[in-house]
Amino acid sequence: MTGPMALGIVAILAFNLVDTFFIGMLGTDALAAISFTFPVTFVVTSLAMGLGAGLSACLGQALGAGRQRQAARFTSDSLLLAVLLVSLLALAGAGSIDPLFRVLGAGDALLPLIHDYMLIWYLTVPMLILPMVGNAAIRATGDTRTPSLVMTVAGLVNGVLDPLLIFGLGPFPELGIRGAAIASACSWLIAMLVGLHLLRTRERLLIWRLSPLPILLDHWRQLLQVAMPAAFTNMLNPIATALLMMVLAKLGHEVVAAYGAASRVEALVLIVMMALSSVLAPFISQNAGAGQHERSRCALLLAMRFALLFQLLVFALLWWLAPWIALLFTDSPEVARHLELYLRLVPLGYGLQGCFMLLASALNGLRVSVISLLLNGFRLFGLLLPLAWLGAGWQGETGIFTGILLANLLAGMVACLFAWQRFPWKIRHPLA
Repeated sequence: MTGPMALGIVAILAFNLVDTFFIGMLGTDALAAISFTFPVTFVVTSLAMGLGAGLSACLGQALGAGRQRQAARFTSDSLLLAVLLVSLLALAGAGSIDPLFRVLGAGDALLPLIHDYMLIWYLTVPMLILPMVGNAAIRATGDTRTPSLVMTVAGLVNGVLDPLLIFGLGPFPELGIRGAAIASACSWLIAMLVGLHLLRTRERLLIWRLSPLPILLDHWRQLLQVAMPAAFTNMLNPIATALLMMVLAKLGHEVVAAYGAASRVEALVLIVMMALSSVLAPFISQNAGAGQHERSRCALLLAMRFALLFQLLVFALLWWLAPWIALLFTDSPEVARHLELYLRLVPLGYGLQGCFMLLASALNGLRVSVISLLLNGFRLFGLLLPLAWLGAGWQGETGIFTGILLANLLAGMVACLFAWQRFPWKIRHPLA
C-alpha cells in the first residue's frame, strides 16, 4: 500500500517542485515571491488534508464494521462540506492578498508577482480540494494505487504545461508566474473529474442526492470532530512557517528564496514518510473498527523503526548531493550557499520527524486527532520557533537551521515515547 501511495505523493509534490524549478529560472525575485506563498497556500490545503483525514478515519471504521450504505452517504456529505469551506476561505484570501503578504514581510518589488500567482490560485483551488478529499475516501477502502495514478497523470500535465505557459513556448502566450498557476489549475481539473467519476461509478461512495438535514448535520459534526483538529494540526505548520519567514526576511531575499527551495526538497525526501503516514491512518481505522487494537499498535511501532533507518540513509545521500541540488534551483551563488547549508544540516532530524508524523497519522486513524494537535503545537510553538529565534540571534541563518534540527529531534523523541507507552489512546465507535 505504501509504494503506490508514495508515487501519488511524488505527483502531488511534483506540482510544487516543477513550479519552483521553472519559476526559479525567472530570477531571484520570482523565486522569493513563490516562497512567500508557501505558508498561505498550505493553510488552504491543510484544511483539505484535515477533512481528508477525518473522512478516512470515519469511513475506514465504518467499512471495517461493514456499513457500506452509511459510508456512501458520509462521503457525499463530506465532499459537499469540503467545497463550501474551501470556497469561503479562498474568497476571503483573494480579497486580502496585498495586506496579508505585506504583513508576512514581502516588499513592494515582490507584491505584483505574488498577486499574479495567488489570485489565480485562490479562484481555482476548489478543483484541487475535491480530488484530495475524494482520494482519501478511496484510500479508506484499501486502494492506494488508483488515487496515486490519478495524481500522477495530473502531475505530468502540470509538468508539460508549466514551461509552455511560463515562457510562452510555441503558440502559447508568455505568462510568467501566472502561467505556473494556470498550469496547476488545468491539472487539478483533470484530477477532479477523474476522481469524482471513480467515486461514483466504481466505489459507489458518491450519492448526488443530499442526505436529510438532520443526517447531513450529524455527518458534518462527526467529520469535523476529527477533521478540525487534524486540519489545525496541519495549519500550525504554515502559521509557524509564516512566522519563521518573518525572521528569515530580515536576513534578505536570498535566505527566503533558499528556504523556499529547501522546503520543496524537504517535502520530496520525506515522501516515503508521508506515504506511510497516509496508509497508516486508514489501516489503523479499519483495524479499530474490527476491534484489532494490538495489530494497530504493532503497525505503528514497526513503521517508526523503519522511519529511523530509512531517513538516516536519506540524510547521508543529501549530504553528498547538496551542492548539485542547490544548483538545480538557482544560479545565485548566495542562494545556493544557504540552500546547501540547510540540506547538510536539517535532514539529520528527518528520522525522528518521520516518527512524529506517523504518530499523528495513527491518532487521526483512532479519531483522536486533538492529541495530534496538542503534540504538533508543542513541536512548533514550544520548540521550533523559540529555538529558531534564539538561533537567529546567535548565528544568523545557520542558527535558525540548527534550531529547526533540534526541534525535530526533541519532538520525535517525545513521539516515540508516547507511542511506546500510551498507544492506542482510546477508541471511538464506528460511524453510525
